[in-house]
Amino acid sequence: GLLECRHCQYLRTGRACCQLLEALLATLIVASGSVSGGSPGGYTGLPSLGGIYYYQFGGAYSGFSGADGERAQQLDQRFHLLKLPVARAAVAAGGSLLLLSCALVAVGVLRVPWRFPAWLLLECILDAVIAVGMVPAVYCFFHFLLDVYNSSVCKEREQLYQSKGYQGFRCSLHGAEIAAGILGCIAAMAYLLSAVLAVRAYRTVHRLKQKPVQ
Repeated sequence: GLLECRHCQYLRTGRACCQLLEALLATLIVASGSVSGGSPGGYTGLPSLGGIYYYQFGGAYSGFSGADGERAQQLDQRFHLLKLPVARAAVAAGGSLLLLSCALVAVGVLRVPWRFPAWLLLECILDAVIAVGMVPAVYCFFHFLLDVYNSSVCKEREQLYQSKGYQGFRCSLHGAEIAAGILGCIAAMAYLLSAVLAVRAYRTVHRLKQKPVQ
């Protein structure tokens, strides 16, 4: 089949599978970060619908009019701006990891580690640094989000929506944000495994270079 060709045989190795898993996890982190950032939100007045306000994440809601509607829109926009930096950081980190994983797969397919075995040691160091760095990154991600949810803007927004009977605007982590943190932890373990596999691959290549297979 396709994986029987000389170059594509790399895709059957443990390192390649690990790198493809890292690419998948990075893609999911990007998606989760995008959901966390969301849209600017806010209620937009629709006079033609008789004072109903449309919320970006839901549908048509009634109950807001005049000053309350304007205040809800302002709080939504301020809340979005508070969350935007950490959401962008998550998307940027996930995108960078995705590009790196794809690049490492391409390097393996092109058999660069066989020609330059020292590349495997560089790859090991890079994977180890990323694995260790993911731990404080996940911590900072949740720390920043909890600061946003504990802010006065979020509390006032929550109270305003609850006063109108809406229960979906609590100041707590939602599923996409929790998923992003879990994916980050899994990615850390995957990169740690990649570092181990890179060392094993270096030893194998070094041995074969000294004593070629008959």
